[in-house]
Amino acid sequence: MNEANADLEQMQRAADELIPQLTERLRRSGIGEIGVRSGQLSVRVAAAPGAVADPLVAAPAAASTHPTAVVTNRPHAVPAPAVGYFVYGDGLGPGLAVGKGDVLGFVDVLGVRHEVRAPRRGLVRSLVTETGEAVEYGQTLLELEA
Repeated sequence: MNEANADLEQMQRAADELIPQLTERLRRSGIGEIGVRSGQLSVRVAAAPGAVADPLVAAPAAASTHPTAVVTNRPHAVPAPAVGYFVYGDGLGPGLAVGKGDVLGFVDVLGVRHEVRAPRRGLVRSLVTETGEAVEYGQTLLELEA
């Protein structure tokens, strides 16, 4: 029964401490998922599909009395929808105006193309990855500004 109690304590620690810490790190970093392993315990936290972390805006604490500053003209990261090789659309470059839903490129996953579409209208601020570069799920491909 002692081993069962140790396992239960590990699970309780993960629920109380580890998962909130991993969730916060995931939100701040902009990556798609994060995981850790300690002995028999393995914990993985993944962002919701299409979710993009915004490190410039802090999430307000439930009991916070301080106002949260919001930067209005911050760049909007466009994430990779899958793991594979990213290719930009023809003619895409900094300064180009795009509309919501425009195809910005695609991620090739074993010969299957997953389109990357503009989540909102704006101007292409910067191309973060190179055409043909291997990308991870949730990795920033390019940045848009309003």
